Amino acid sequence: MNTMTKNAATLVDKEEISDFTFPKGEVLNSDLARTERDSQIKKAMKLGNNSKGKVQIFFEDTEGLKKVETTIWGVTDKYILLKKTTIIPIRCIHEIKFN
Repeated sequence: MNTMTKNAATLVDKEEISDFTFPKGEVLNSDLARTERDSQIKKAMKLGNNSKGKVQIFFEDTEGLKKVETTIWGVTDKYILLKKTTIIPIRCIHEIKFN
């Protein structure tokens, strides 16, 4: 994802995410990009669990690109888990940035 695309992402509060509708398909086109995303997710979850460190998550809902600054508390095979049972489908995540 390039800088211009990241700048176009709408900043949202994590409490809003449960109201979003997510696209059915995968947002990343290559296996390499998906592998990198999986690595970023694991690193972000360790950061969240060990030091409550926040990350920026760039993801897509049916209305466009969004970003949220939050802590990742858990990961399943299909979702990342945020505080208060908020979830984001992994297939909708473009990138995770570390502060």
